[in-house]
Amino acid sequence: MQLQRIHHTEFDVARLSYGCMRIAGTWNHDEVTPARWEAGEKAVIAAYEAGYTLFDHADIYCRGRCEEIHGSVMKKIPSMRKAIVIATKCGIRFPGDPRHDSPHRYDFSAQHIIESCEKSLERLGVETIDIYQLHRPDLLMNPAEVAEAFEKLHSAGKVRYFGVSNFLPSFVNALQSGLSAPLVVNQVEIHLGRLDCFYDGTLDQCLEKKLTPLSWSPLGGGWLGTGGKTSDLLRLQVQDVLDIKAAHYGTSRTAIALAWLLMHPSQVIPIIGSVNPENIREATSADKIELTREDWYNILVAARGKGLP
Repeated sequence: MQLQRIHHTEFDVARLSYGCMRIAGTWNHDEVTPARWEAGEKAVIAAYEAGYTLFDHADIYCRGRCEEIHGSVMKKIPSMRKAIVIATKCGIRFPGDPRHDSPHRYDFSAQHIIESCEKSLERLGVETIDIYQLHRPDLLMNPAEVAEAFEKLHSAGKVRYFGVSNFLPSFVNALQSGLSAPLVVNQVEIHLGRLDCFYDGTLDQCLEKKLTPLSWSPLGGGWLGTGGKTSDLLRLQVQDVLDIKAAHYGTSRTAIALAWLLMHPSQVIPIIGSVNPENIREATSADKIELTREDWYNILVAARGKGLP
């Protein structure tokens, strides 16, 4: 697969990332059976063998079990660690943590950031996390306090680079104002059913600050992919256009939907979340497709459901 560089870093990564959110087969950590664990390991290995080099995690994914599954794979394949970029996230706290009356919330306190990082390192079985991200905006965020936590983790060699997830431009600016080093990624929902980032300044800011956008749910939860089903008229219209382009290029609907994202000059990296090895491999064909500007705008107009102004 063609390689691209995450801005500001030494990492060369494949143009698609592998999302590990589903590898445990459940969100309930008590339901991770040996069979689900094995299936998760197979999915991680399939992505690695298919050429994915950026693996996306978060501490909340099955309450850490997804990180543990990936960690077990790297123990079995020691050479994998040097060949991949590991990203994970913190900042979301579940109800009941740490007290019974604690609500679901976000926490960017220095203590929580540092403690969460230590736990992720242990579960993954690594000494350093390549890209550590704050998961969703904490309205009580103090940039100076976050900077303190980031500096401690970086100085200790526990994190190389930092990023964010689901941040609007104003929140990125507020956080960056207190940091000495630039953020390197913003992970946001971008797909043909979610066009907000093209209009709310998110991708403009990525271009301006050389911040790499990571696209979660790039296939809209599945309906944009090959075989995806929907009864919504607008979505059916998008599927029709994608199928026409797929036939023209001799590829799949999945590949066209991903190639559409890859064409944006901000260098979007879609995060593929399938645990099906066949689907994991299928997505890599998107990197071989070169859409025309006319193709790109035809698809955009279909997704908007109306012409451009």
